[in-house]
Amino acid sequence: MFAVTATQTDPDNPLAGLTLGEHPDPEPPDGWTTVTVRAAALNHHDLWTLRGVGIRKEQLPIVLGCDAAGVDEDGNEVIVHAVIGSGGDETLDPRRSLLSEKYDGTFADRVAVPRGNLVPKPAGLSFEHAACLPTAWLTAYRMLFDKAGLQPGATVLVQGAGGGVATALIALGRAGGYRMWATSRSEAKRERAARLGADQVFEPGARLPERVDAVMETVGQATWDHSLKSLKPGGRIVVCGATSGAVPPADLNRVFFLQLSVIGSTMGTRDQLQRLAVFLEQTGLRPEIDRALPMNEARDGFAAMASGDIFGKIVFTR
Repeated sequence: MFAVTATQTDPDNPLAGLTLGEHPDPEPPDGWTTVTVRAAALNHHDLWTLRGVGIRKEQLPIVLGCDAAGVDEDGNEVIVHAVIGSGGDETLDPRRSLLSEKYDGTFADRVAVPRGNLVPKPAGLSFEHAACLPTAWLTAYRMLFDKAGLQPGATVLVQGAGGGVATALIALGRAGGYRMWATSRSEAKRERAARLGADQVFEPGARLPERVDAVMETVGQATWDHSLKSLKPGGRIVVCGATSGAVPPADLNRVFFLQLSVIGSTMGTRDQLQRLAVFLEQTGLRPEIDRALPMNEARDGFAAMASGDIFGKIVFTR
């Protein structure tokens, strides 16, 4: 079958190890099944793998990709939940993994997954939109509706508008009744964030009209000081990643009065993914897709993500 694989790692030139071509068909063990992939979404996790983060050389080659939507062996249209755990809240399982870490991922004609990791795809969602949900959109959903502890009407600041999680946060927050503010270095991305649903947009570090109830933090070191200064007393920062560096300065006088909620990069549970899919079907909300490319043009998508030249999700189709 055709697949997009990591065959080597290079922290400085991640695309050097990106290989497109034939790969052995999946052989699902007991309790697993095979999904024919119709669409798969690109994440920063895939670039980190090519840089050698979270993977060892002896695990290579491995098929990249966490997210997919497709058709199972019984002909059902499904969304693939990417977290492989042992049951319960799989995100708390210390032995959990993601597709493309221990097991081959979704950038292929077919992917093997545990049967319990399949979620019915609502008929009203395209395969392309459904493929965006398991990582970025599920992370945003959990940040806003599980970890932030907010009431409708609360003001939420999203740092670094443009990526998959940030655009999902803006859209979901607006649909959930929050007042959404966003920052970006790019004037064009600030304008697009406003069109997507942000009530106000700002340059990074800008003085805000008032302090906010919560900050959604995906950037890290570059925005951390601004995030702390932007919060009301008792406000909450929800952290899911740190693309600019993971060692933010500690302002203990401020942190003492705040609440930090760190969800890591393991998105959410299968049940939360199913609720998210239903939420989108009921509201008509759809993920922002920057571009959809045939999977045999995946290198162009990886290059765009590496350059930061995206707004929303990059999707590969078969």
